[in-house]
Amino acid sequence: MKIAFCTDLDKSVVVANCEKRGWVQVGPEDEWNIYWAGTLTCRSLFSVDSGYRMNDNQMINHFPNHYEMTRKDLLVKNIKRYRRDLEKEGNSLAERWDAKYLHLDFIPITFVLPADYNIFVEEYRKAPQSTWIMKPCSRSQGSGIFLINKLSKLKRWSREANKNMLQPQLAKECYVISRYIHNPLLIGGKKFDLRLYVTVTSFRPLKAYQFRHGFCRFCTVKYDSSVAELDNMFIHLTNVSVQKHGEEYNALHGGKLSVQNLRLHLESTRGKEITENLFDQISWLIIHSLKAVQPVIATDRHCFECYGYDIIIDNKLKPWLIEVNASPSLTSTTANDRILKHKLIDNILSLVLPPSGFPDVRWNKIVSPDALGDFELLIDEDLINQEEINGDRHSKSSYYRWK
Repeated sequence: MKIAFCTDLDKSVVVANCEKRGWVQVGPEDEWNIYWAGTLTCRSLFSVDSGYRMNDNQMINHFPNHYEMTRKDLLVKNIKRYRRDLEKEGNSLAERWDAKYLHLDFIPITFVLPADYNIFVEEYRKAPQSTWIMKPCSRSQGSGIFLINKLSKLKRWSREANKNMLQPQLAKECYVISRYIHNPLLIGGKKFDLRLYVTVTSFRPLKAYQFRHGFCRFCTVKYDSSVAELDNMFIHLTNVSVQKHGEEYNALHGGKLSVQNLRLHLESTRGKEITENLFDQISWLIIHSLKAVQPVIATDRHCFECYGYDIIIDNKLKPWLIEVNASPSLTSTTANDRILKHKLIDNILSLVLPPSGFPDVRWNKIVSPDALGDFELLIDEDLINQEEINGDRHSKSSYYRWK
């Protein structure tokens, strides 16, 4: 049977990959097998009002409440709850030293405003003049972000936001405020972050895979932490949607460096063992961020999801999770970008389909090594359970390295 695919994204990389497989494009009202949808389309499809019920041969690229992972305030709330739950269980993962988590300290200190305003002020007063970064909870691409180092600036923002309450269209937004990573690792004097792709095929049991070909996104202006440059977003924000408007932006390489080249750079400057440890920490961070949302995600066998992880590395080579994106950009800014994103979509489709190549939700979603492509298995709880049942405790499990 021919596979029918549907998409509401105007992205040639999705259509080209589906057509290359001989699939037929149809409209949302037609019978489809795979729907590569925007988050709003997915939400309306899963809403109670839609009354839509998917059959066994249909798949869609978002979980119903993916926003538990990708809304900045909800991600922070879920990670904090995950830590508390592990603490109550007496789990050593939640061990603390001097009020800091030893193993789960991978997000900067963060509060949600306006709800946590008083707690934030208390924290701020422990280190006055420290820099904090404000982000709207539900926006993306660097929109609405600013830095503060004085409470007076926050109070001014709050007053202006309160004025907007009189205009419903400008109603007060929910923001997160996080301690700014003031000591980012620099290359060529410039700040950068990592964009990594993680595909989840199931949350219960958890099955997640990391794509090998992520990239670094660089600022166009050299890093300067002085108060005078606090408002210069070309120094502080790595988003391409911000940096492409800078005078120093180079359209040829798009301010991007591959993860492979970052590895080579770090191995030559910091050593192989330290570099390996950094990437192990990144895998640890990703797995535990997924475990943090695992209890609240509405698991659905028809769903899979590709998340875009944004991670900053500080100059001590500690990775920090900044945010997770539900619809990481599929727009290509360079030739290398186009190759990477084409391969990403191709590999995702191979990953989520059973060996028959035809969608079937009854499949156990245990992926053969041949179907992984450039994905690496991070965790598959089905395979962990199988190993434990077989009593194979001494095997160097290729299925789950981060127990």
